[in-house]
Amino acid sequence: MKVKEPQVGGICRSRQGRDKDRYYLIKSINGDGTVMLVDGNFKRLAAPKRKNVKHLILLPDRAETIAEKLIEGKQVFDTEVFSALKAYNTPQQENEVNNV
Repeated sequence: MKVKEPQVGGICRSRQGRDKDRYYLIKSINGDGTVMLVDGNFKRLAAPKRKNVKHLILLPDRAETIAEKLIEGKQVFDTEVFSALKAYNTPQQENEVNNV
């Protein structure tokens, strides 16, 4: 199932650019067809990455607790975002370790 519209707290994968195949969490949605992305590691909440929605693959998954905090304006920490995306950004490394 493909998601057509971005949602705050939604998880997406970069389709183009130097960050290709990295997973991000959508922090906010801009009116000009772009979204602000964070990953808790390289792109932190204080300095999110701006990216065109056309360059993203939107996943049906969503970080519900983080999404609620972002919508309500409560404080979210980079460690929360990093932990939510850890399963997406590191499965290749775990497979390499298990195959050795």
